[in-house]
Amino acid sequence: MTFILSALVVFLSIVVIFLILMHSGKDSGLSGAFGVGTGQGSLGGGSLVERNLNRWTVALSILWVIVILLLVTKPYE
Repeated sequence: MTFILSALVVFLSIVVIFLILMHSGKDSGLSGAFGVGTGQGSLGGGSLVERNLNRWTVALSILWVIVILLLVTKPYE
C-alpha cells in the first residue's frame, strides 16, 4: 500500500507542477504557448479554459495533500 501511495504522490506532483506552469502570470508565461491565457470574460474572470484549469489545479492539489497525509499517517509495515 505504501508503494501505491508513493507512486500516486509522484504522479500527482508531476501533474500539479504541469498545471501550475500552464497558468498565466503577469507575462502570460508558458500558458501563452498553448493559448490558455488569451481570453478575458466580460467580468475579467478569464476564459472557460482558464477557469477549468484553475478548478483542476485546486482539485488535484487537494487530492495531493490528502494522499500525502495518508502516506504520513499510515504506519509502515
